[in-house]
Amino acid sequence: MIVTIYSSALSGMDAYKIAVEVSVTRGMGYQITGLPDESIKESLTRIAIAIDRMGYYMPRTKLVINLAPADIRKYGTAFDLAITTGILLASEQVFDLGKLADYCIAGETGLDGKIYPVRGALCMACQAKRDGFRGIIVPACNAPEASLVKGIEVYAVNHVQELLDFITADCAMEPYKNTRNRTTTIVTKDEPDFKDVKGQQNAKRAMEIAAAGGHNSLLIGGPGIGKTMLAKRLAGILPPMTAAESLETTKIYSLIHQSEPVHGLITTRPFRNPHHTSSDVALAGGGSYPLPGEISLAHNGVLFLDELPEFKRSAIEVLRQPLEERKVLIARAKMSVQYPASFMLLAAMNPCLCGYYGHPSRPCTCSKRAMWWYRRRISGPLLERIDLHVEAESVPLTELMETVPAGECSATIKQRVVQARRLQTERFKDQEVVYCNAQMPDAMIDTHCNVEVSARKFLLKNIDQLQLSARSYSRILKVARTIADLKSSKLIELPHVAEAIHFRSLDKPFVFKKDK
Repeated sequence: MIVTIYSSALSGMDAYKIAVEVSVTRGMGYQITGLPDESIKESLTRIAIAIDRMGYYMPRTKLVINLAPADIRKYGTAFDLAITTGILLASEQVFDLGKLADYCIAGETGLDGKIYPVRGALCMACQAKRDGFRGIIVPACNAPEASLVKGIEVYAVNHVQELLDFITADCAMEPYKNTRNRTTTIVTKDEPDFKDVKGQQNAKRAMEIAAAGGHNSLLIGGPGIGKTMLAKRLAGILPPMTAAESLETTKIYSLIHQSEPVHGLITTRPFRNPHHTSSDVALAGGGSYPLPGEISLAHNGVLFLDELPEFKRSAIEVLRQPLEERKVLIARAKMSVQYPASFMLLAAMNPCLCGYYGHPSRPCTCSKRAMWWYRRRISGPLLERIDLHVEAESVPLTELMETVPAGECSATIKQRVVQARRLQTERFKDQEVVYCNAQMPDAMIDTHCNVEVSARKFLLKNIDQLQLSARSYSRILKVARTIADLKSSKLIELPHVAEAIHFRSLDKPFVFKKDK
């Protein structure tokens, strides 16, 4: 007897309908076909024990399980529940009343028949809706995230027997209803506030511009002056996520193993802070069956790389393509997957190896060769893709100790950022994948970046003096457009261009000055 049950296979963020065909015929032996990986092949061992524990038996004849289409590589444990049900139906130990054809099934089977959660339930629910299924049956732990997809019924099961009772009895299973908040956040602690930052007006202004336009930024300053402090406060002034951004970010987090399952849409923009010892695979993603890395987990949020020159050169260079194309393609011998990677890069570095080049009181101990070696760790092409080069200045101790009125709070800065983003939303309303000025294609610069005559002359003069590339030219215009948006100005004026050029300090020729 041959039975067919539908399940789902993951390939990156996409899921595909898989027909689990189970055949029990005369002969001997068990076989799984259709490009299964080792986790699927070994599933028969635990499924056999689960079937025995539930009072059923494994067929003593030839058992063939085919996962169709056979040209798509399958991996993971999400097929366990479908295979278990298919074996019992094909061996005529249970009988389906014609219900299973309307449902997609996913779940891992334990030795006692208990159902364990799987990765990517949200992606599978999207696939089930797209393929016209009435509903999807998932482990109870995955039901909250699967229920985020509107227009499809989600059924939660804790044990294989619950599914068997549903398909063999003339009764209906109650769809899962998410009683929790449909939103969730990644950060649970109170967000730090800009009002606690004393001094650093130049850096705070740069953080506001970066948040308003989604620009990549690099903080440059000596140790202990507050670069990390400023970076951690950037998340507090970012605008709220759109519905599309929230769903896409949640799908990415659905693909990774987490201590806490996803219960609702992620509405807080991610802030990822990997250690400088992270490898290129940790940043870009990878593995035999590639999972998203830090740059994809920071999608629609911020990727903060502290001590940027201390990262491996290969890890830093991984960022070049995603910064330009806002996606990452991971190619392996077995498969290739693509993940979104539209993130704001925020990096921090010291001005030199010892960290005290240009310090008002402490002398720099670096030689010219050491200085050259330290700066060389960050390539020119990567610096061109960073819009703002921000020099964070040392705050005098007397100013730190003074009891002065608090500066602007993050809420006040966020209001200006949100207002600037509204202008950009209206500007790019006809573009599906463009949400802010930093994402503006170069072909749209002439349309949206109207520069007054004096500002254009000033810009061309500085481009010629600094010998900047065409990429740097376009990024200066995008930053100037954001500064103009913060002032609600339709025209890019001279002060806007001058401030944008001011934040390109690393483009200036480096002159080594040995402290006396």
